[in-house]
Amino acid sequence: MVHVLSSRVLLRPSDPERSRDFYGRRLGLAVHREFGTGPDRGTVYFLGGGFLELSGRAEATPAGSRDVRLWLQVEDAEAARDELVARGVEIVRPPVKEPWGLIEMWIEDPDGTPVVLVEVPEEHPLRYRAGI
Repeated sequence: MVHVLSSRVLLRPSDPERSRDFYGRRLGLAVHREFGTGPDRGTVYFLGGGFLELSGRAEATPAGSRDVRLWLQVEDAEAARDELVARGVEIVRPPVKEPWGLIEMWIEDPDGTPVVLVEVPEEHPLRYRAGI
């Protein structure tokens, strides 16, 4: 078995400054570290149990950006929606309780990468397991 010490998602945005504005200022992700200099410098954000790294620059909207989805768990999807709207983030789909019991809200980053913000209700099996 491979012992994974850390994990990260690597994105190559078409406009790194625009993506740093989205993930840093609008989503409010905390910076873990930065490397390099200038507008194409790399920025690594904390993602709870992992990291999101913006590194390099794509010549155009990255191919496959719609094939990747970021899944970010939040405490309260309604509060997250209000905060994101106040920061100018377009909500693709407002919070909806899915048939599988999770509350999901959808947004997109500047390159069209889907970001799913998920609230796990108290009674959901991901949070509660009887007898444990």
